[in-house]
Amino acid sequence: MSDRGDLVGQPLSRRAWLRLMAAAAAGLAGSRGARARAAAALLQRPVPSTGETIPAVGLGTWRTFDVDAAPAEREPLREVLRRFAALGGRVVDSSPMYGAAEAVVGDLATDLGLHPSLFLATKVWTTGREAGVAQMERSLQRLRTRRLDLMQVHNLVDWQTHLRTLREWKQDGRIRYLGVTHYTAGAYGELERVMRSEPLDFVQLNYSLGEREAERRLLPLARDRGIAVLVNRPFAAGGLFGRVRGQPLPPWAADFDCESWAQFFLKWILAHPAVTCVIPATSRPEHLTDNMRAGQGALPDAATRERMVALVAR
Repeated sequence: MSDRGDLVGQPLSRRAWLRLMAAAAAGLAGSRGARARAAAALLQRPVPSTGETIPAVGLGTWRTFDVDAAPAEREPLREVLRRFAALGGRVVDSSPMYGAAEAVVGDLATDLGLHPSLFLATKVWTTGREAGVAQMERSLQRLRTRRLDLMQVHNLVDWQTHLRTLREWKQDGRIRYLGVTHYTAGAYGELERVMRSEPLDFVQLNYSLGEREAERRLLPLARDRGIAVLVNRPFAAGGLFGRVRGQPLPPWAADFDCESWAQFFLKWILAHPAVTCVIPATSRPEHLTDNMRAGQGALPDAATRERMVALVAR
């Protein structure tokens, strides 16, 4: 939930993962073609359980991709998805909770020929094993794929039941990774218990300059447990833009290659070492381009992050 080829292998040691983090943060070199060059320029982060790298800026679909089949509704989203892939993006996150979003992503990805390059993530959001299996089968059909990169238990709904199913699907090769999600700090106690007790590839949670609770326990825990982190609600449901409306960026934002408030908010998130990928949602191509630039160039250091916190708090 947000607001604006197989590389699966054996789990990495913590030391190997840290080496991969350092290498990925340094960027990739020697790519060919426009899309490859864009992907190389975009910050990459490793998935701790395997070492596979994914771009650190993804695309959420909550609200924005829940549209009907009318060309006027879908054409801006086609351009969003086309531009996202052209700029090196891969991770697209959806859910059956998001209305027509899965089907819209599946249709547009098929029309644009993007399935081979995308990292498709969705969720199971129901109770009971049979209902969960039926819902996941529908997600595969709507996304027009035989296998998903990531399936997550949405908002921890019946997570004990669904994680058992997800492990079976992962073993059978129907999904590549599994995880759990939530979007409110009120669920962090249960989310922490699941992260401590269950072997997870991913956790998705809310984290932003307006919602910092995850950094107290969950982000350190994810790093210690080797769990990749997807960040939703990076703009605090749009509330962060209200705080800075009419205010210019501070001149020192240029020190970490920041050109807009959206990049300011996203770079603050990406500078946390436990964050793997942030998934802002948008239906506007120009906002997509702006968001993607947050994954390019420098990131703020720890002292600058605190300065950013103080600025937004004022």
